[in-house]
Amino acid sequence: MAAATAAGAAAAAAAVSLLACYLLLHRTGAGPTRTSRSSGRRARRKGLLEAIGNTPLIRINSLSDATGCEILGKAEFLNPGGSVKDRVAVKIIEEALESGDLLCGGTVTEGSAGSTAISLATVAPAYGCKCHVVIPDDAAIEKSQIIEALGATVERVRPVSITNKDHFVNIARRRALEANKSAVAQRESSEKGTNGSAHVHARMSHSKITATQGESNKTLTNGSAHTDYEIQHNRKCDHDSDSKGGFFADQFENLANYRAHYEWTGPEIWQQTKGTLHAFVAAAGTGGTIAGVSRYLKEKNTNIKCFLMDPPGSGLFNKVTRGVMYTKEEAEGKRLKNPFDTITEGIGINRVTKNFMMAELDGAYRGTDREAVEMSRFLLKNDGLFVGSSSAMNCVGAVRVARDLGPGHTVVTILCDSGMRHLSKFFNDQYLANHALTPTATGLEFLDQ
Repeated sequence: MAAATAAGAAAAAAAVSLLACYLLLHRTGAGPTRTSRSSGRRARRKGLLEAIGNTPLIRINSLSDATGCEILGKAEFLNPGGSVKDRVAVKIIEEALESGDLLCGGTVTEGSAGSTAISLATVAPAYGCKCHVVIPDDAAIEKSQIIEALGATVERVRPVSITNKDHFVNIARRRALEANKSAVAQRESSEKGTNGSAHVHARMSHSKITATQGESNKTLTNGSAHTDYEIQHNRKCDHDSDSKGGFFADQFENLANYRAHYEWTGPEIWQQTKGTLHAFVAAAGTGGTIAGVSRYLKEKNTNIKCFLMDPPGSGLFNKVTRGVMYTKEEAEGKRLKNPFDTITEGIGINRVTKNFMMAELDGAYRGTDREAVEMSRFLLKNDGLFVGSSSAMNCVGAVRVARDLGPGHTVVTILCDSGMRHLSKFFNDQYLANHALTPTATGLEFLDQ
């Protein structure tokens, strides 16, 4: 069993590497640039980073034909790390390096259900950094296997409320602080009495980190989305040193997440549709994707409708439609052990993040686990699209929007990741049977119930 697990993890890492090589060799057009608030210089990302973004916007034939609309999916599963979160990982690390919150050779920490962690583990080495991930132990096991195969440190912890100090996000925050305290102690010990030690202490102190992370959460002005920068950092990092400290990525509250999509994903969608889209719909976890894309598209054309697609148990549907953050289960005093009751991963939440607050939405839809499961099988059978749970839920939302708008409209959604990292749960027949979710539909009739 151990050998099989190791082999599976190695195969997963190899698949990620092969995909990255393919994208580097076969993608055409101008390479992506980096954007900053402070500098007007332009620089192209190189190596692995050049393969991130510029993903195709594909027509989902079966759904388009069934609705009479053009339903288009942004194929984010073709990023080197296999998901839309590659963009977020790049933006978070680049802004942290630019601000000095993260040093080359330092450790990026994050609490993640999987995709962001995989993306951070994929791109961190390209910036000369390490990665430490804290992941809930109810996430699909293959996700943690991939992260470990990519060379990151993985902590699997039991899922608890975000208010608990041992929630995976709170633990990740502590790991960064611990790394910084260790770095300060190590540097003070080795450089005591030198002029540079005071500077090092000031740079790596907790107060510095708190201040700069707060600054990084400030919203960019609209004009800043069109400037680019170049990060200067030493590629010859000491990866074995423990004196570089840590940086908590904080994907839920760090507005670099939102900016990645406002400055990058949104413009790509606008360009690829030539501005002819009528609606955008997506689920939200951190809220970065829906916030960045919706705000950019609304600035280009206020007539574009943007909608949230929410999974079971999440409070965002009620927040958008009623202005109150609660679920039926919470209102009746029946909240379950987990923060929300769904088999989908990476979407749904019961708090409003700073990233989600940036979204400009016209409404919201609510989906079910059965709809997501059935949609994933429908897409695989009719389009050859092997997508994960959040992508399937997004496609449920796309059909709902298309039906409400009527034939002749163009609806765009996000295909966040593939089904390859959902094999032990979302694509596991026994797991689905245990949850009374065995797929039975032959068409889209599951959306008519």
